[in-house]
Amino acid sequence: MCGIVGAIAQRPVAAILLEGLRRLEYRGYDSAGLAVLEEGGRLNRVRTLGKVARLSEEVAANPLKGTLGIAHTRWATHGEPATHNAHPHLSHERCALVHNGIIENHETLRREQIAAGHVFTSETDTEVVVHAIHDELEQGHALIEAVRLAATRLRGAYALGVIDARDPEHLVAARQGSPLVIGVGFGEHFIASDVFALLPVTNRFIFLEEGDIAELTREGTRIWDRDGQLVERPVKTSSVAVDAAERGAYRHFMLKEIFEQPQAIADTLQGRMAGDRVLPETFGNQASELFQRIRSVTIVACGTSYHAALVARYWMEAVAGVPCQVEVASEYRYRRHVVPEQALFVTISQSGETADTLAALRQAKASGYDTTLAICNVPESSLVRESDLVFLTHAGPEIGVASTKAFMTQLVALLLLTVAIGRFHRLDAAGEARLVALLRSLPARITEVLALDGVIAVLAEQFVDKHHTLFLGRGEQYPIAMEGALKLKEISYIHAEAYPAGELKHGPLALIDDQMPVVAVAPNNGLLEKLKSNLEEVRARGGQLFVFADFQVPLEEVEGVTVIRLPETDELIDPMVFTVPLQLLAYHVAVLKGTDVDQPRNLAKSVTVE
Repeated sequence: MCGIVGAIAQRPVAAILLEGLRRLEYRGYDSAGLAVLEEGGRLNRVRTLGKVARLSEEVAANPLKGTLGIAHTRWATHGEPATHNAHPHLSHERCALVHNGIIENHETLRREQIAAGHVFTSETDTEVVVHAIHDELEQGHALIEAVRLAATRLRGAYALGVIDARDPEHLVAARQGSPLVIGVGFGEHFIASDVFALLPVTNRFIFLEEGDIAELTREGTRIWDRDGQLVERPVKTSSVAVDAAERGAYRHFMLKEIFEQPQAIADTLQGRMAGDRVLPETFGNQASELFQRIRSVTIVACGTSYHAALVARYWMEAVAGVPCQVEVASEYRYRRHVVPEQALFVTISQSGETADTLAALRQAKASGYDTTLAICNVPESSLVRESDLVFLTHAGPEIGVASTKAFMTQLVALLLLTVAIGRFHRLDAAGEARLVALLRSLPARITEVLALDGVIAVLAEQFVDKHHTLFLGRGEQYPIAMEGALKLKEISYIHAEAYPAGELKHGPLALIDDQMPVVAVAPNNGLLEKLKSNLEEVRARGGQLFVFADFQVPLEEVEGVTVIRLPETDELIDPMVFTVPLQLLAYHVAVLKGTDVDQPRNLAKSVTVE
């Protein structure tokens, strides 16, 4: 969840470390710090609360000149956001360490280390790791061996960057459950939790695998696997542009990413369809054979990706005719479940490093699921590497913590999957051709909806002084209402809930008054008349209704009812079309409230811990 950067070079590394941290700000954090080994073997550490800009000011006032260093942005887990809890952590001014993840047995290790004479300066679980490594160094072990021995005592997840004040020639990295990459340069090498951090200095990367420990020098790298064997990991060239993580002319990354959705959809569809058909091979070489024999689908995901999965359940059963079960990953992994015969297990994650989703995948594989499929935006992620089949959503870099274009491309991927599976079950050739045509029309339809940006910006003014909002939808629009509520609460901090509209009378009506805006999504489908009756229940109790409806819906604006008209669409792609105005509404409300849109409080982009 946090950001790691490290460097060993022939030039001063402080500026590289700071720029790397700035590029990782989208991940969410509450403090930042760096440690540089300077001449004479002195570890110079600077830590601050708040933004990387503040850390940069501190470093500018007290320049760091070393050529070996590590840096970190922390998202608090153990211990409050405070300077003394910020990374890097030191042990006896000799060993410095940065860490992502959670050490589950930290309390036991802390008690042992205190008894051995260590003095703790933080409440973090991380500090036990640096003391463990220090103890091994004091036994005469080289840094790489000290990290390996210390790691055998750790339970939990970690990505580590470690330096030793007495060894200016090595930077050591280790990965277990949290992502870490090596940046390959000329006469310099780097580590980071994300390639974006290192794009200004290299576009060549080694992706560490689970259990790897790496030793970096200025000349090269050596990597050992979990069994202690020296291994070669491929060097891959990234096609991501250096400026991919820049806002350009947009005020916020979130707005930029909302407007990038037509292109993201087009990129995700490219090469996945031919004529009137979806190409099953885009999910993997054996996808056709596997899809033909499956009899049910289980989808597991978290947060926004879970909402995409809920939409897919409607599609999978109505279009493909295949039973579909959807579960929250953090719940799935902690309950007993029956594995259906000939079942496809689908995981969805933007980053491919979501801890709960990864754990669910591993449990599913151990439980005997027939086939696993990952829908993901990151090619080298753990989720992709560990799944039988893979569909990459070509959303491009998503920097805003609140997901927009990643969610949209997940929906596109899931509809493609529905068609690919449906061909072997309920979907005939004419139905497939119709869906392919609808998918091809999506970029243009989303562009039309984006033209409502100005209208929605004005509408947002009616939400700024409100403390609660209710979102309503029916059928496959209920998960879209859930997503709209999530976006509003994530970035504006307005409490928002979503309900199936038919559930109003079973409790939520008690909340309705003129201070509770009610947002409804109303496409022209078979549930429209039912939804209109639900909306009348709100009006009768003085509620303020804001209805997003396409032009075919016979709904008039009257007192207490505001209707925002969307272009005419089709029931099967309504979820994508109606997502966009809810994204824009959340964005403009947050801007008016003055919140940090791209980095909302308490949240992180990649949730790599439980």
